[in-house]
Amino acid sequence: MQTEIEAKFRIASIEEIRAKLIAVDATCIHPMRLMKRALIEEPHHANENSFVRIRDEGDKVTLTYKRREAETIHGQKEVEVVVSDFDKTVELFSAAGWHYTTFQESRRETWTLDDAEVVIDEWPWINPYIEIEADDEVTLRAVADKLDVEWSTTNLGSVDNFYKEKYPNMTVRGVIDVKEVRFDAPLPAEFGAQV
Repeated sequence: MQTEIEAKFRIASIEEIRAKLIAVDATCIHPMRLMKRALIEEPHHANENSFVRIRDEGDKVTLTYKRREAETIHGQKEVEVVVSDFDKTVELFSAAGWHYTTFQESRRETWTLDDAEVVIDEWPWINPYIEIEADDEVTLRAVADKLDVEWSTTNLGSVDNFYKEKYPNMTVRGVIDVKEVRFDAPLPAEFGAQV
């Protein structure tokens, strides 16, 4: 499996981070688009902190097995392939007995900067953030410095960490436990009140 070297950072606003990206000559390779994903988490996946994801990225559909071994820059492992059809891939897994546990929407804008990928992510019910992914930690940290993001805001885990931060009274692990995560859906009762 491949190691993903990545880190997520809180941002003040999408407009501000776009301005920073433009100022440092980053290149927008994919404007903001809606993404949808179906996550499959069988009991053995939950035990090993892993899942199978089918994701429509707008220009391609990917099938990924992800496992988080540690909440570190090097802790995310994955195997990913491109598939031809989102709905048919979900149907294939369902027919094989693996039904998705959560359907999720997000919006993503993709940039490149100094051999790193920088994405602006928007998810329902939380503030936007960026994720920087690179081939090595040195490049990742250099890009983070160039964008003037604070290491104190680093999330080396999943998006669920941002949900836990905003909704500390959650009775679930995060969006991994919410059947439908959509922009037009109301805040799940399991999230409780935000701080």
